[in-house]
Amino acid sequence: MDAIRETNLGTGALRRGKVRDCYEFDNYLLLVVSDRISAFDVVMPNGIPFKGKVLNQISSFWFDMTKDIIQNHVVTTDPAEMVKRLPELAGHEQILEGRSLLATKTEAIPVECVVRAYVAGSAWSEYTERGTVAEVEMPKGMLKSQKLDTPMFTPAIKAESGHDENISIGRMKNILGRGLSESIIETSFALFKKASEHAATRGMLIADTKFEFGLLDGHLMLIDEIFTPDSSRFWMIDEYEPGKDQKGFDKQPLRDWLQKLPDEGKWDKTPPAPELPDDVINYMSDLYRSAFKMITGGEVN
Repeated sequence: MDAIRETNLGTGALRRGKVRDCYEFDNYLLLVVSDRISAFDVVMPNGIPFKGKVLNQISSFWFDMTKDIIQNHVVTTDPAEMVKRLPELAGHEQILEGRSLLATKTEAIPVECVVRAYVAGSAWSEYTERGTVAEVEMPKGMLKSQKLDTPMFTPAIKAESGHDENISIGRMKNILGRGLSESIIETSFALFKKASEHAATRGMLIADTKFEFGLLDGHLMLIDEIFTPDSSRFWMIDEYEPGKDQKGFDKQPLRDWLQKLPDEGKWDKTPPAPELPDDVINYMSDLYRSAFKMITGGEVN
C-alpha cells in the first residue's frame, strides 16, 4: 500500500497539521490521519505506510474503552455514516476508510494535559537541569526512566516558539480556573489508570501520555487523539530497566537515524528534511503496526 500524504477532499475548510488533516463543517470536524511523519518538528518527505490507519484506529479503540469515564467527541468512524451526515463526502469513501473520524465540534481547551508515571522525555530534561518536574521539586539521584512513586499531572501550553512548554498546575488554574482544572486533572488520572491496567494485560506499560479536552455547552469532552504511539510512550514490561533509554513504539528510531547521518549528509533540523531510505520507512511501518497489535490484539485494516 502506498503511503497517503495528502487527503484533498475538496470540501470543508482545511487545516493541515503535521500528521492530520482537519476539515471543518458547521457542526462537525472531520479528522483524516495521513501517513506523514515528523521529527524535530519537521515533516519528512516520505510517508509511513499504515501509520495513519494505526493512529486513527488505536484512538478509536481507546475512545470506546474510556467512554464510561468521560464523553468524547467521536460521532462515527464509518465512511458510509459520514456521507449520510455530510453528503459532500460522497466519492471519498476509499480515502476515509480506516483513517478518518467524524467528530463533534467543541471549544478546545488551550492546555495539553500530560500524565507521567516515569521520568522520561521533557520531564527527564527538566529534572537533569533543575531537579524538578513541572516545577515540582523531585528527590535527588533519580534515574532516567525511573518510575515515580505515584503518577504526576504535568500540564503544558504552546510557547511562542511553537513548542510545548511545561507549566505548573497553579499556572494552569490561573488560565482555566480552579474548578475546570480540577475536573480535568481527576479525569486525566482516571483515563490513565484504566488504560494502564489494559496495557499491563498486553505486556506493556504506559510511561506517559497527553490528552486534550474541549467544552461543548459547558460540558467537558475528551477530544483529539488518545493513547497512540504519537501521544504516549509505550514500553514493554519485560524489557523495562531504569537508568537508560527504553525501547518503545514511538518515533525514536527515526530521530536516531536522522542524528546519525554521516557528515556529508548532516541535517540541521530545518526544512527540507532528507529522504528516508526504504529500510527506515519499512521499520517504522512495522513498528506502528506492532503497536496496534500489542494494544488491541488485532490487525490494522
